[in-house]
Amino acid sequence: MLRYLTAGESHGPALVAIVEGFPSGVALDTAFIDRELERRQGGYGRGKRQQIETDRVIVESGTYHGVTTGAPITLRLVNKDAKLERLQEPAAPRGGHVDLAGSINYQTGIRQVLERASARETAARVAAGALARLLLSALGIHVLGYVREIGGITAEPIALDPTIRDASQVYTLNPQADAAIIARIDEARAAGDTLGGVVETIVTGCPIGLGSHAQWDRKLDARLACAVMSIQAIKAVEIGLGIEAARRPGSKVMDPVSYDPAHAEDDRRYGFRRPTNNAGGIEGGTSNGEPIVVRAAKKPISTLAARGPSINMVTKAPHPATYERSDVCAVPAASVIVENVVAFEIAAAVVEKYVGTSLEAIKTAHDAIHTLNRDRLAHLGTPPLDAPAR
Repeated sequence: MLRYLTAGESHGPALVAIVEGFPSGVALDTAFIDRELERRQGGYGRGKRQQIETDRVIVESGTYHGVTTGAPITLRLVNKDAKLERLQEPAAPRGGHVDLAGSINYQTGIRQVLERASARETAARVAAGALARLLLSALGIHVLGYVREIGGITAEPIALDPTIRDASQVYTLNPQADAAIIARIDEARAAGDTLGGVVETIVTGCPIGLGSHAQWDRKLDARLACAVMSIQAIKAVEIGLGIEAARRPGSKVMDPVSYDPAHAEDDRRYGFRRPTNNAGGIEGGTSNGEPIVVRAAKKPISTLAARGPSINMVTKAPHPATYERSDVCAVPAASVIVENVVAFEIAAAVVEKYVGTSLEAIKTAHDAIHTLNRDRLAHLGTPPLDAPAR
């Protein structure tokens, strides 16, 4: 089982991710992990905290001469703005945050809750996801995340090209939409307000058969939805068409199956083809060889410079909600987080399917299963030698 845990507070000494079950033999490219961390800190609309922190991963266990050993991997990110013990207790809980419910649930102050609940925790998840992508890349599986919408302005992708996204201040794949989105963010900032949006991740190169229909908790789409929904401020997750599928007749939702014998031997789909991908690459909880498409809706950040109404926790009298330093728009950052959280779940499904403790073992199992499937499909419909004539 490939899994991870995170620890740390927003203004504590550090954030930590411990990754367990990661196979041996993978070259640990810390520069790639650092680039993903840097992208998470970027994007138009981010706050001053991102000008203080410069996230760089420190690998403290699980490698030898830069190669993973199969032991648990510890990833640490130092907080430059570490001042937890000096911060005051907020007077009034913020609506839309866990401030009130968390302080009641754990019988603590608001500060102890919001420091752990902060989206700063996602830096550790991005580090773990970027690590997982090193494994996926070695297997020919690639993950691309980007922004589709901010503040009601859509940015339909013009091409699935990471260079387009990386040139965009708001991480879209449509440069023509960027100016309007930036202007909308500026309007929100001037009004003391915040903006949400929609992000999308596409995974290509996945083999058929990740996940399973056999049990509810092994379904790949369910696992992806759980992982993405756990990200701070994500309020909805879609696979493929998502909610749009509910608005169409079945004939406009199902993905027809065709067969091209010319490709039966040379690709991971064994010659099977789909003219559409409404299912988002997953049917019955199992990857079907098409690109996996995951979409997430991020609400606007509830910490407002304009400060919404609340109550004083001591006097119970009306009081403006406490303001914690925040972003106007963190949707571009959310696209990076979703991208890497999805990558980790795909990597976990790969390790589960190919049951390998090393990269070499996983590749061997992958190739063996591919050959077995190809040969079996080639002989389907061929009568056995002792079959009676008809």
